Amino acid sequence: MKGYGQFCPIAKAAEIFCERWTALVIRNVGAGAFRFNDIHRGVPHMSPTLLTRRLRQLEAEGLLQRKRSDSGKSWTYHLTEAGEEFLPLVGALAVWGQRWSRRDLEEGELDLGLFVWGLEYSIDPLALGRERHVVRVDVCDQPANKRLYWFVCKDGALDVCVSDPGGETDMFLSATLRDFIHIYRGDITLLHAIENGRLLVDGQPHVTRKLAKWFNFGVMATTPQAKSGPAVRLADIQSGNSSSL
Repeated sequence: MKGYGQFCPIAKAAEIFCERWTALVIRNVGAGAFRFNDIHRGVPHMSPTLLTRRLRQLEAEGLLQRKRSDSGKSWTYHLTEAGEEFLPLVGALAVWGQRWSRRDLEEGELDLGLFVWGLEYSIDPLALGRERHVVRVDVCDQPANKRLYWFVCKDGALDVCVSDPGGETDMFLSATLRDFIHIYRGDITLLHAIENGRLLVDGQPHVTRKLAKWFNFGVMATTPQAKSGPAVRLADIQSGNSSSL
């Protein structure tokens, strides 16, 4: 990591934290992605070689601890006390970004894999109860082999399947990738998306009324945009009037 050549503690911390990808790697591990492949799914544009090097750097700096997996055949990565203290900084970046840099999505930002990864590490698997429940997500504008995902929730655990796991499906969700991301970011409320047909929801009422709890919207979705900011306003996104919608 490149240094600033200063003894200032801000400079020393920035040498670690401001290195490209570092905040996102810490975000991923803090969200519960402990295995290399799971961490990498949250930074899909980062090469595996660079991720390996960054994990080693963060381990050397004392922010990560590497442990043998339960099988003993691979490694898992966990935040140390020092790494945990970085999480509020990551959260502060999320709040600032939502307030001051929120705008409509560019084509290169419509990342299906990152959206599915984000759901996997944010939804509440207990929202529908401890018994087995299955939610099918249909990203309806994607190719046939990439549009369907089943989220299987049971006893507080979650499995994501790319083929039908069998048994009863309790809730069906369908939207375009752009609209799913806008809902996930909090640009469009669930009620607005459903009322305007941008999110189709089907299932038993006692299940569908728990949808907001299941999504488990975090700080990104609940932080309001600043009154002055990006050229594309949330009102345009919500109404569908922005040029890229």
